[in-house]
Amino acid sequence: VQLQASGGGLVQAGGSLRLSCAASGRTSSHYAMGWFRQAPGKERMFVAAVTGSADVTRYEDSVRGRFTISRDNAKNTVYLQMNDLKPEDTAVYYCAASFTSSTRVVITDARRYKYWGQGTLVTVSS
Repeated sequence: VQLQASGGGLVQAGGSLRLSCAASGRTSSHYAMGWFRQAPGKERMFVAAVTGSADVTRYEDSVRGRFTISRDNAKNTVYLQMNDLKPEDTAVYYCAASFTSSTRVVITDARRYKYWGQGTLVTVSS
C-alpha cells in the first residue's frame, strides 16, 4: 500500500485546510487509517483515526471539535478537515494505514500502523 498525502500549506490562525491521503495498491475497507503530526523538535503525535467502515472516529483532545477525519472508500482516500487552526497546529502531518481483521477497528497507536505517507507541511501563522 502506498499513501500520498497532500493539502498542506500556509494559513492564518482561524483558517481552514483540508488534507487528503490517497491510497494505492492493495487497499480495501479493512484498512484502519489515521493522521499523525510532528512539530519541529517533537515526537510524532496522534491526531485522528477512522475505522475501515468509517463509522468510528477518534481524536486527540486538542483537535476534537476543530478537526474532522473522514474517508471515501470508493476513492481510497482519507481526509482531515482542519478548522479554526492555531499556531500550535503547525507540523508535518502524516497519514497512516494498517490492515485490520475487522472494518470496525480504530487505531490510535502509531506503532500499530504499517504504512505511512510522506507527510505534508501545515504552517499556521499568528
